[in-house]
Amino acid sequence: MASSAPQNLHSVFVYGSLLADEVVAALLNRVPQSSAAVLHNFHRFNIKGRVYPAILPVENKKVTGRVLLGVTDPELNILDTFEDVEYERRTVEVSLVDSLEKLEAEAYVWGNSNDTDLYGDWNFEQWKAAHMKDFVKMTMGFMEELELPESKPRVATYENFFHRSDDPTRS
Repeated sequence: MASSAPQNLHSVFVYGSLLADEVVAALLNRVPQSSAAVLHNFHRFNIKGRVYPAILPVENKKVTGRVLLGVTDPELNILDTFEDVEYERRTVEVSLVDSLEKLEAEAYVWGNSNDTDLYGDWNFEQWKAAHMKDFVKMTMGFMEELELPESKPRVATYENFFHRSDDPTRS
């Protein structure tokens, strides 16, 4: 009987494309249990030229999202790779909506706090209607690419996929 080392389980606050179960399932091959949550003193921005959002600390603002529960170390590594160099994983305190309980969770915070490409308020429902289908396809392509010896970073996969999709001369 093979024994496996105990795994750490993580809570991860998601607020953008990972709110869509289809994107999470494409990355993790499952959808972990989750709870609605709020991250206080942060704001969710649009990013010029991108369909996904960024969060940064902003006093008296809040970001609604959900906490993925029971994320394993290998799954957290996949999320780290997916979020790429644009984001920094930080431990934050979120409030669960149902119980108002406070919980420490990992969150992917935009790395450049002075980024002039950040603006406005990102909206999940608008993203879902306009971009989710293509984003899920891009995510599936990212996971296939991840299996290859010379896999591209997610930003390169994203840019290649969405620029190709926007070019009517390419099929």
